[in-house]
Amino acid sequence: MMAVITAAGLGTRMLPFTKEIPKEMLPIISNGEIKPIIQVIFEQLFSQGIRDFVFVVSRNKRVIEDYFTPDYNFVDYLESVGKVKQAESLKGFYQLLEQSNIAFVNQFEQKGFGHAVLVAKPYVNGDFLVVAPDTLVGDLDLSKLRVNSFLVTVVNDPRPYGVVVVKDGKVIDVEEKPKVPKSNLIIVPYYHFDETIFSALEKVSYEGELQLTYAIKLLLNEGVEFSAVEVKEVYDLGNFNGYVEYLKNLIKKI
Repeated sequence: MMAVITAAGLGTRMLPFTKEIPKEMLPIISNGEIKPIIQVIFEQLFSQGIRDFVFVVSRNKRVIEDYFTPDYNFVDYLESVGKVKQAESLKGFYQLLEQSNIAFVNQFEQKGFGHAVLVAKPYVNGDFLVVAPDTLVGDLDLSKLRVNSFLVTVVNDPRPYGVVVVKDGKVIDVEEKPKVPKSNLIIVPYYHFDETIFSALEKVSYEGELQLTYAIKLLLNEGVEFSAVEVKEVYDLGNFNGYVEYLKNLIKKI
């Protein structure tokens, strides 16, 4: 299984911090260590058997590519100054990288989430995952995601998200950021697609940004079945309120 990780967005919801630092590099706590969000999600995917990764980045996200490139000279330096714990942590991360196949592809223009997925088309063969690395799922279980399915969760205000109507586990309808939502169930950006999603993205009619929900809705209208898997422990770390909520919950556990 391959995972396409979309990390090319501008991160405007987290400005001014994200003016120079990608939102995917925001620090969180994992197993007693401070790590970037994108590393924690990568390690989560790796732990569930993913070994092939395509990172969709942009010109101002070079720091992500640098971070995912092993630097054993720095590890040697840490060991030489007695920072053994930090050196061991980095070595462990680098060992995961060396067991993985990783490619980086640029999204040259910010044309939306769907366009970022479409950019990865030449690198994909067969069914694959799509993950937005600013959303952390505590109860993630990829084995529950079948072809043409995605995660969902219940929120109080679904208007800023992709909203889903589900009946008996089957997706009936999807809408992108509706003013009047049909449900309080939203998409959590962990998807399992086959390659038909690319053809849908290429032929869907849209204005402004190309959203992934547009292609899913087109496929639904063509009779393609999608299923939804509900999860409970979800943190949207790509906006201020979600990031603060995550930190508050973390403090309660300490």
